[in-house]
Amino acid sequence: MENASKALIIAGAILLAILIISLGIMVYRQASGVVDSNAMDEVAVSSFNEKFQQYVGDNVRGANVNALINTIIQNNLSNSDDTSKQVKLVGSGLSISGTNANWSTKVPTGTAITSTSDSGSALTGRSYEVTTTPDPQSGYITTVTIKPAS
Repeated sequence: MENASKALIIAGAILLAILIISLGIMVYRQASGVVDSNAMDEVAVSSFNEKFQQYVGDNVRGANVNALINTIIQNNLSNSDDTSKQVKLVGSGLSISGTNANWSTKVPTGTAITSTSDSGSALTGRSYEVTTTPDPQSGYITTVTIKPAS
């Protein structure tokens, strides 16, 4: 009788150990899923922002600014259904009048542009200062500001 009771205690201990191990595995899988999705989000934000960050600087030539405008247009067209990934273009201190013209045709106004007729283009012989502003919640760049270099 003593052997049977010890066998039942050992069997109970084994079942309890299996239950604890299964619970640990379940918690680990749920935690790793959260970590993987956060890491993927960071990679997606980084790759999205990299398209625009390469043009940021204090002395960016007009040809590079025009390439940035084309990148913004392509981004806005490909993400037309997702407004959180739309990038607005803002022209600051740009003038299209007089002999000190810093921009050709229409000056950008802070809208999500989808064609060069919405924003005009930079003069290729000039230098510009380009800055970006990310969304504080998502981290995606939402605004690009272009102004004449000082």
